[in-house]
Amino acid sequence: MEPRFNLLLESPTAAKVVKRFYGTSLALEDSTLPKTLRELVQLRVGQLNGCGFCVDLHTKEAAAAGESALRLGLVAAWRHSTVFTGAERAALALAEEGTRLGERGVSDETWAGVREHFDDDQTGALVCVIALVNASTRMNVIVHNPGGSYQPGMFDRLSG
Repeated sequence: MEPRFNLLLESPTAAKVVKRFYGTSLALEDSTLPKTLRELVQLRVGQLNGCGFCVDLHTKEAAAAGESALRLGLVAAWRHSTVFTGAERAALALAEEGTRLGERGVSDETWAGVREHFDDDQTGALVCVIALVNASTRMNVIVHNPGGSYQPGMFDRLSG
């Protein structure tokens, strides 16, 4: 599978947006929301949106951050797995409902679960992670950006 279009190379406007978008996401590194949790949430959104590039990226970034192969393999079936904490389950539920907004939005039950496990800053960071990765997955799916070639940290040059 070849990409339809390279947003970084074929459109100066898209390249500016993608670089700024990536720069915006770097603010999440200062959050107390653990990187492994952010990666699990982003992985789940990538799975839901059918983004091979995002699944590749977030699987590899999570592994580089210390996430186990077992847990990475079970993200798609997290509701039927015993390896995730209550906080992780709350975050994954929010990721799913925040991705599938058209179905019913985010339920009060899911929101209450998030608020039980996360402080205000972590909750805000979690909402931003979900919104940003949903936008990113959509860009990658639209242009058919395939998974398989991502190397951890390869976008670090975009922030410069």
